Amino acid sequence: MIDVRRLAVLREVARQGSFNRAAAVLRLTPSAVSQQISSLERTLGTPVVVRSTRGIEVTEAGRVLAATSDAISAELAYAQTLIDRMAAGQRESLTVATFTSGGQRLLPAALTRFAAARPGVELTVLENEPEDSVPLVREGAADLALAYHFDGPPPVRARDRTGLVWTPLLDDPMWIVLPAGHRLAARESVAIADLAEERWVHGCMSIDELLGGYAAMAGFEPRVACRGTDYVFAQSLVRAGVGISMIPQVAVSAEPGGLVMLPLDQPCPSRFIGIITARRDRPNPVADLLTTALRETVAALPVPA
Repeated sequence: MIDVRRLAVLREVARQGSFNRAAAVLRLTPSAVSQQISSLERTLGTPVVVRSTRGIEVTEAGRVLAATSDAISAELAYAQTLIDRMAAGQRESLTVATFTSGGQRLLPAALTRFAAARPGVELTVLENEPEDSVPLVREGAADLALAYHFDGPPPVRARDRTGLVWTPLLDDPMWIVLPAGHRLAARESVAIADLAEERWVHGCMSIDELLGGYAAMAGFEPRVACRGTDYVFAQSLVRAGVGISMIPQVAVSAEPGGLVMLPLDQPCPSRFIGIITARRDRPNPVADLLTTALRETVAALPVPA
C-alpha cells in the first residue's frame, strides 16, 4: 500500500528539485526526506528519483506519482472544506480566480446571472494570472478559474493527471488600438506589416514575445515605447499619443473616446479564454452554474465598433 504521506514528500521533492529545499518546505531534515523517498521506492519496487552529485531528477514513475499526489491532496482538501462547512452550518460558497480583463469584462455580468439563479451564495473573487490560478484550483483554494492562453497549448492539458479540466469559452482575437486621427484610422482592418514603423505600448508582458514573433514573420522588429501590465493603462497611453497597442478584443475599452479599434488581418494572434475546474468525485453545482453563466455572458458580448 502506498503511503499518502510519502507521496506528499515526493510531490514536494518534484516541485523543488532538491531534497534540501523540499525538507525546508516540509520542515523536515534532508535525511528524513531521503528516508521517506527510499521507503516509497521499496514499496513500489522502482526508483522515483535518480540521485547524483548534481542533485536529483524525478523518474517517469516519480512524475506519475507526484501528479497523482496533487489530485489526492486536492480531493482531501476539498473534502475537508465541505466537512468544515457542514460542521459550522455555513451557507454555500464559491471562490473564483480570474485574470484582470476577464474580471472586468466577463465576470461581473456572469456573477449577476449566477446570483439571480442562486441567491445567498457567498462569493469570493481572487485576481490571479493563469499560472497562479491553476494551483489554486488544483489545491481546492478556488472552485473555478477564468484563465487564458495565447498561441500554444492551454494551461491545462487534455487528460491532465492532476484532475483539472480546461473548458474553452471564447477565442479573443487581438485588435490594434490607434489614437484618433492616426494615418490608418480610416481602414476597416490592418495587417501587422502595415505597422512596421510604429511604436508600441504593451498592456501585458506576454504581448512582447507574441508581437515579436508575428512582426518577425512580417520582416520587422517592433519598437516598444512601454512594457506595461495593464490594458487600460496601455490604452490611456495610446490616447495620449505615446504609440499604438495590440489589445485582446475582450480588453478593448468600452469607452473608446479618442481611440480607434481595428481588427487585424490574418495571420494574426489571438488570446483563448477558458474555464479551469477540478474533476471531483463529488459534483460542484455552484461551479457548474457559474460556468453556464459565463457561457451566457460570452454569447451576449457586443463586438467593438
